[in-house]
Amino acid sequence: MAERIIIVSYRKIIDASATRPWDKLVFNDTYAEFRLQAQYFNQQRQYRTFGELLQHAAGAEKLHFLVSAAVRGYLQQLGGLVPDVLNNQGRHFLPFTKFQFEIINSDLLDQARHQVAINFYSEPLLWHDTIAPYLLVSEEAAVPEPTGEILTHLFQVPPFVSIHSLRSAPQNV
Repeated sequence: MAERIIIVSYRKIIDASATRPWDKLVFNDTYAEFRLQAQYFNQQRQYRTFGELLQHAAGAEKLHFLVSAAVRGYLQQLGGLVPDVLNNQGRHFLPFTKFQFEIINSDLLDQARHQVAINFYSEPLLWHDTIAPYLLVSEEAAVPEPTGEILTHLFQVPPFVSIHSLRSAPQNV
């Protein structure tokens, strides 16, 4: 079977039910930033929800980008590893450099209705095999050990994780 290069995506949804400290900080800071940035698109205070702003206020789709500034510092705390996705040994292993922030829902008067998502995109991985519900992967650019071995990770695909893209690995001749 030809080896394949994959990019894995993980959609982390954060809302009022967040219990982890990192998630709570992201929740609170993105809500505060949303309220601050929404003022520009709601100067007459006509709209209450993010959906109303998108529907009626010109340019309100920029709020995704504008509010994402509140997340960037927290992403650095992750050390370049996708949160919540663990290998079979219970360790974070999935490197990322790209992400996309999105506001799912929010309400200027009710923080409990605030909901955001951070979509993480992994670095390219070499997909070696599928073993029952597990994927066996290694970093695409992994340097073999002196023994010729390549370090791998075995992980089960949890909810909100998907193979974002797929391509054939170049064949060695």
